[in-house]
Amino acid sequence: MAEDKLPKRSEDFSAWYNEIVQRAELAEHSPVRGCMVIRPNGYGIWELMQQALDRMFKETGHQNAYFPMLIPQSFMTKEAEHVEGFAPELAVVTIGGGKVLDEPLVLRPTSETIIYSMFAKWVQSYRDLPILMNQWANVVRWEMRTRLFLRTMEFLWQEGHTAHETEQQAEEEALKMLGVYRMFMEEYLAMPVLIGLKTDSERFAGALRTYSTEALMQDNKALQNGTSHNLGQNFAKAFELQFQSRDGNLEYAWNTSWGVSTRMVGGLIMTHSDDDGLVTPPRVAPLQLVIVSIFKTDEEKTLVMNAADEVFNEMKSAGVRTKLDDRDSLSPGAKFFDWETKGIPLRMEIGPKDVQNNSVVIVPRILLDSEEAPKPNRKQKLFLSRAELATRIPTLLDALQNQLLQNAIARREANSTRGITDYNEMKALIERDAGFIYTGWCGMATCEATVKEETKATIRVIPFAEFQSPTAPTQCIVCGMASKHEVVWAKAY
Repeated sequence: MAEDKLPKRSEDFSAWYNEIVQRAELAEHSPVRGCMVIRPNGYGIWELMQQALDRMFKETGHQNAYFPMLIPQSFMTKEAEHVEGFAPELAVVTIGGGKVLDEPLVLRPTSETIIYSMFAKWVQSYRDLPILMNQWANVVRWEMRTRLFLRTMEFLWQEGHTAHETEQQAEEEALKMLGVYRMFMEEYLAMPVLIGLKTDSERFAGALRTYSTEALMQDNKALQNGTSHNLGQNFAKAFELQFQSRDGNLEYAWNTSWGVSTRMVGGLIMTHSDDDGLVTPPRVAPLQLVIVSIFKTDEEKTLVMNAADEVFNEMKSAGVRTKLDDRDSLSPGAKFFDWETKGIPLRMEIGPKDVQNNSVVIVPRILLDSEEAPKPNRKQKLFLSRAELATRIPTLLDALQNQLLQNAIARREANSTRGITDYNEMKALIERDAGFIYTGWCGMATCEATVKEETKATIRVIPFAEFQSPTAPTQCIVCGMASKHEVVWAKAY
């Protein structure tokens, strides 16, 4: 196996990202332009994300369902703002079974229209509410500029859709699911996110309000990782989703929708990985531990492999997702390189001396501050007895998970700028990709558009109180008028 170095993040972040996706065997370009084939290593990460989120959804009372991917084109025209927002991205089927269709069918870019048409059939009374549903599906958006995981024409996601009696209930649902996303991203992906409200120009087409989770990547660009929308009654009115209220009146339901996608795999790569390859948070790593045996003679091989098999079974019994690398075609060094590139959180080395000492060597994928620092240009190595593996390995995985989160938080805060009031200073910061920039904003769309046109940066969120600066800005960074909101600017994917 060739041990060519990856491009450096600092020199070509895009090439570095693409190489990691390829070398870690996460995904490939498909024969269809703009689409991807997700390989087992990449799909294994998505499966673990899916499993964790699915548990969290069900714990909050949601049920899974499935709706068709083919949507009558007439449905897409019923909500004017929605169809205008998605029109450039629609893929339309006009021929089926060799015949021109009476009505073209749209490949779903999102499912609000078909789902709320069904909700309208199921809801008659307030007693039928709330409806709390989620579906795991694929969607198609005709993107012109694509990149594996981050933006593809077809991608996998979940989309939650709910219907409620009141606006307050819908608002509470939208914020609750935003909180679920934040908890998942921080606890499972070790990815700290800002949460807040999108501006009108950035909100979802057809929504009353859009809330977002925004993460900062290592190139200091923002990634919108997930969104939650209070849809108001727009779709309910378009699809006659009405119910008899408690006082006997006929009212329209209030809807929410919320979703995350395989884009999170790309976010994981760009948040944690390094110049040696992929780094995977243990909680979403398909393999958490790989065991590499080291020997020279047939006698040593028998001794070491017997011990490695025993440890492998011990680790599986302890609930650790483990692989024993018994490939004869690669040297130990080549195996180390291979697994490091693929981002396995922990590597275990077992050689003849380790068997004699009833011990193993553990090499964490990243530096753990809680352990003894390695010598310069050396890997951190931990020497553990066999007797403590069942307890120490899970503890080390938790330590790695926490270390990744703390590293990402520290990096985000080091690349966040607050308190500036000079527009030229702000433009200079954006020019050198300084990360998140907090400023005042008057609330006028013209000022927002000016910054986007001149710098390509956008308002990522109007942050919630937890993320706001200790001292609120008093003037708009662009026009100097009184500030209505503190906002966070950044270039974004």
